[in-house]
Amino acid sequence: MRIRFLGTGGGRFATINQKRMTGGFRIEEIDGKNMHVDPGPGALIRCHQFKCNPRKLDIVFVSHCHTDHYNDAEILIEAMTQGMKKKKGYILGSKSVIEGYGDWGPCISKYHKSKSEITSLDDGDTTKIDNIHIKATRTIHGDPKCVGFNLEYNGFKLGYTSDTEYFPELHKEFEDVDILIASVIKDGDRKIKGHMRTQDFQKLIEEVQPKTAIMTHMGVNLIMNNPFKCTRDITEKTGIRTISATDGFLMSLNQYLN
Repeated sequence: MRIRFLGTGGGRFATINQKRMTGGFRIEEIDGKNMHVDPGPGALIRCHQFKCNPRKLDIVFVSHCHTDHYNDAEILIEAMTQGMKKKKGYILGSKSVIEGYGDWGPCISKYHKSKSEITSLDDGDTTKIDNIHIKATRTIHGDPKCVGFNLEYNGFKLGYTSDTEYFPELHKEFEDVDILIASVIKDGDRKIKGHMRTQDFQKLIEEVQPKTAIMTHMGVNLIMNNPFKCTRDITEKTGIRTISATDGFLMSLNQYLN
């Protein structure tokens, strides 16, 4: 079981410039399944580049209706369903992604939803795929229906914040996770509405106390200002291993299984 990052850039300018790739990440061989999370622009190409067969996909998760999270979802659904010829797989997404909400979405067509099991998630909703338990988590973001998730399998727990600003109750969404993956857009004091800064990430780590924390979905400001120094500083201050993910980064999860 492993995580493979197919892109660690985020936000519109990092996406436009491709200072980092924007293909999201995959959780591989979890209960024999492969799950692609937030397949933004280039996700399909990065699957081939990093030798992840897009046809060997079982779950597509899209957290919200911003193109850096959903752009390649439909082509990956086509790959998962063998060119829309086979009933296969699961599509999980926020209410805005799946159903549409106000001016947001839907960003997956009725046609692309026709060959897979569909689950629309609001914060607090839960679903189960065989032995994988998933709970949608609350965010504060531009898409008001954006969700992160907690994933649990065989005693292992992984949390993904998706895009959200820090708020005092955020840590409660990720209690007892082994790995915390967070979207962190920038370093420095100036806030960007709906997003976390490195100092917010550090505070969240101190409150959640995961075994390992991973920073991804970085904006241009953070990419250009040495994200590795940021995570080294967070590791020193919190005592918790904190990683700045890189494009193509592969991490085994077997050590976290009970």
